[in-house]
Amino acid sequence: MAVPTYDRFQLMHCPFCGAHDTKVIDSRLVAEGDQVRRRRECLACGERFTTFETAELVMPRLIKQDGSRQPFDEQKLRAGMQRALEKRPVSVERLEAAIAHIKHQLRATGEREIKSRVLGELVMAELQKLDEVAYIRFASVYRRFQDLNEFREEIERLSREPAKNE
Repeated sequence: MAVPTYDRFQLMHCPFCGAHDTKVIDSRLVAEGDQVRRRRECLACGERFTTFETAELVMPRLIKQDGSRQPFDEQKLRAGMQRALEKRPVSVERLEAAIAHIKHQLRATGEREIKSRVLGELVMAELQKLDEVAYIRFASVYRRFQDLNEFREEIERLSREPAKNE
């Protein structure tokens, strides 16, 4: 299936002569729609060549509470959520869908950096939808509950909210 091209003249240099005037002759989706293959023709020398385009989905860096910065780590996110969900009746598919949703929300911010607190809140929202016990486990560590009253208050708040399950 050909991909529509709105601008036939692209500023891509020719690998043969180095000229910047090339024309897109044909565009097609490849790799199950994850890439665009383009046939190009150099307007200076007439040579033809192929380019491949892939979307670069960059996750924002995290700004920790101490001000340090670190790259987003999907394995760390998964491990934290798995710890909270340990011995709970939540399928791997639902966990992976929650992780994908969190990543989508992070990318959708359009920010290059976000505070780690934002990620923590997204995780808690997803866990609350998946399993309330897992949510309480995660919240108790994340919010640093100090005593039984803090657990009780969070459980009472949770019981007053309408059910958020899918």
